[in-house]
Amino acid sequence: MKIELARIDDRFIHGQVLTKWVKLRPVDRIIIVSDAVAQDEMRKTLVLSVAPANVKASAVTVDKMVRAYHSPRYENDRVMLLFEGPEDIAELVKKGVPLKEINVGGMRFEKDRKQITKAVSVANSDVDAFNQLHELGVNLELRQLPGDSSVDFYKELKNNA
Repeated sequence: MKIELARIDDRFIHGQVLTKWVKLRPVDRIIIVSDAVAQDEMRKTLVLSVAPANVKASAVTVDKMVRAYHSPRYENDRVMLLFEGPEDIAELVKKGVPLKEINVGGMRFEKDRKQITKAVSVANSDVDAFNQLHELGVNLELRQLPGDSSVDFYKELKNNA
């Protein structure tokens, strides 16, 4: 499996952002990696219903993603991984999926979250997971659209959390 893009965007599959990323980094498959989404049939159906017709889409648990990554069945697939937040990513990396870079696109503001940038707000558990990812050597890039400048998200987090 060739991971073309691993991205945090709590809206998952949506409009121009997705179409622009898919044009920049063409993929055969979009995989939403989220225990919560994979186990909620209604949410999973809604999220996957907006996937582009020419791209296979699925929502899987972290453990299923680990198995898929190591399966010869998917060795030639080019994929985009989408995550709701950093906790599932940290678990995935610890379980042997070698992600080197995460694109941090959007995490909505909610109660008990601190706004780090215009598009990213974090809870304490998110900060812990981002720290783990940094310690694991994962580069955290803040960029909503491919044409935007790349910003070191970890620096932003440390300066604003």
